[in-house]
Amino acid sequence: MRLQALRGAITVEHNEAGAILAATTELLRELRERNALSPEDVVSCIFTATEDLDAEFPAVAARALGFERVPLLCAREIPVRGALARVIRVLIHYYAADGAPARHVYLRGAEGLRTDLNAAQ
Repeated sequence: MRLQALRGAITVEHNEAGAILAATTELLRELRERNALSPEDVVSCIFTATEDLDAEFPAVAARALGFERVPLLCAREIPVRGALARVIRVLIHYYAADGAPARHVYLRGAEGLRTDLNAAQ
């Protein structure tokens, strides 16, 4: 087993608690599915949200998906002029078999954040 890191991002349609939770849930489910990831494998998750998302913490969705014992942190993304709006990002540290590829996930327009990874989507 080796400590690895996964990245992911998703845009949120509206700054509403339900929309933030739904988007975060979608992102985490996709990360779990593509990487055969279970909460027991996860060491920690760091979420960031753009400054236009403040209706709910993304970590609330992670707790509802079984990440109760995983340290979670929410932070504000740097407000760079012209950057994509209403984005939640996540960095997940987890244990996986040595050599297992990390399959990063970018959804709902967030694919443009990492054009170098589009072929892997």
